[in-house]
Amino acid sequence: MQTFNVQGMSCGHCVKAITQAVQAKDPTADVQVDLGAKTVRVQSSLAADAVLAAIQKEGYEVSPA
Repeated sequence: MQTFNVQGMSCGHCVKAITQAVQAKDPTADVQVDLGAKTVRVQSSLAADAVLAAIQKEGYEVSPA
């Protein structure tokens, strides 16, 4: 499980956008978004760099937790 700090998330649309971005790279990825903690946890075979890039492409500021 990889954990990332993501700034700029505030609603269900953000959750959906991030989940879809990661699952576009790995359809089997388990994506857990915590809006309150501003974290995203991803269980995937993707490298951390690929997950970071997918979330950044959606316009969010992201860093490894």
